[in-house]
Amino acid sequence: MATNKSTFRRADYLKITVFGFALAALWGSLHTIIIPARLLDFVPLAEKSTYLGLLTFAGLMLAIIVQPIAGAISDRSGFNWGRRRPFILVGTLVAMLFLAGIGWVGSFLAVFVIYCLLQIASNTTQGPYLAFIPDMVPPGKRGLASGVKGFLEIAGGVALLYPIAIFMDRHAAGDGGLWLWLSLAMLGAILLAAMVITILTVRERPGKAAHLPLFSTIYRSFKIKARAHRDFIWFIISRLFIMMAFTTLQTFAMYFIMDVTGVPDPAAATARFSIVAIAGMLIVAYPAGRLSDRVGRRPIALAAGLLGAVAIALIYLSGQNLTLIMLCGGLVGISFGAFMSSNWALATDLVPKGEEARYLGLTNLATAGGAALARLIGPLIDFGNRCSPNLGYSFMFLACFIYFIVGSLLLLKIGRR
Repeated sequence: MATNKSTFRRADYLKITVFGFALAALWGSLHTIIIPARLLDFVPLAEKSTYLGLLTFAGLMLAIIVQPIAGAISDRSGFNWGRRRPFILVGTLVAMLFLAGIGWVGSFLAVFVIYCLLQIASNTTQGPYLAFIPDMVPPGKRGLASGVKGFLEIAGGVALLYPIAIFMDRHAAGDGGLWLWLSLAMLGAILLAAMVITILTVRERPGKAAHLPLFSTIYRSFKIKARAHRDFIWFIISRLFIMMAFTTLQTFAMYFIMDVTGVPDPAAATARFSIVAIAGMLIVAYPAGRLSDRVGRRPIALAAGLLGAVAIALIYLSGQNLTLIMLCGGLVGISFGAFMSSNWALATDLVPKGEEARYLGLTNLATAGGAALARLIGPLIDFGNRCSPNLGYSFMFLACFIYFIVGSLLLLKIGRR
């Protein structure tokens, strides 16, 4: 693979983004289906949202810490076969061990520990991986590269979702642990395959080790020069709110569908909702990225965020009608696909040269931070539902609507480019 930006080829876009497909498959399936269903083996049904929110909040807080540190260390690493791939190799192998642990453990506390360790291992790979685009792609093509990245991540999010949902419904029905193990094995195989492809096909230039002590590197990992990179700070805050909106809906979708619609197969119904949403994402992710190279990143990201607010309002107004809820899921998907492609292209524009992995790792303050904060609404959902049937979900949709509006308007604080 060519490392000269002027000779970047079409196939290279796939080589540097295929690992994102596997990460999306891993976390999309875990957060949407496997973890919510697995917790039902251990926790009281009336407190399921609280336990799910606290578990995933703790893991994502670790992700916020680990990803920028791993990115900063990779920026300064001096491995002969590149600054990024060694971290992807080691982190993936460790992550596969902890993924298997989710099937072995037999209590909420054990799931909590394993989940947190899996977050650490996964984000050790993700911080360095995110730097491939600014490392290798010409500036005028980063919208296209972000579109390809977004497309593959969306495809990864849906690739195994439906079969895993069917397996986990059977597991929840008491048909045995085999179905849980099949789900975890499928995710492990995808992760391993994507890691091998990345290691063998991406050709980085040898890294140049920086003479900076490890502890100094870690300390500097979270440092942002506010005056020089003010736009990047507004980007982080805006992305934080938008990610809170999307993640709140993703996290509690299965419990919402189970409690409000009363379907007998909530995992499968949630998978169908996610597939409709992901179909919408796939339609727009690539063209939105390409269009952002021409018209700019802000207009597309702003329109996507406002569309998300409209979609949330429509889901709320759909009541118990599962068909309407599914259709509105498509609007959520269109919003998310357009936002992720254009917003990530904006991120690659804003990061300073020489610190690409560290700054893109810092975007996890918004990505994982927004996902973590989204989980904190879990106790409020349970409280509202105890006060009145499904009142907690009204609180949830109101919060999502506000997140979308605030996050969209904050994009206006970022200078035109």
